[in-house]
Amino acid sequence: METETTYTVTREATVRYTLHGGSDTTAREEAADEVAGRLEALTGRGDLTDGQVAGSQIHEHPAAPFEPYTVSVSITVAVTVDAPDAERAERAGARTIADALAASELDSVSYTSPPRFSETA
Repeated sequence: METETTYTVTREATVRYTLHGGSDTTAREEAADEVAGRLEALTGRGDLTDGQVAGSQIHEHPAAPFEPYTVSVSITVAVTVDAPDAERAERAGARTIADALAASELDSVSYTSPPRFSETA
């Protein structure tokens, strides 16, 4: 029987968020707040062990009045998994993160880093 170790798997990503905002600053702040709220809900339910917004920037300005902003929000998320080795922990963690972000209904998730893992003490 294989002994399992607890690992923390972390991943960075960007999420595109579309909203109507009054200015670049307002759009960036509202998008970051909305994404942070969804990450907080995921950690509250136990889907993630941590989720942080690292920043936001305008991806696409409105092309005409009353059109929305598209904002890119940078996030870092983490999960804790038990696995017999680091390779399996990395795969399980990446899958758990992908499932959690899909359940959050955040659109256009693009991973900007491979999964990173560390043994949890």
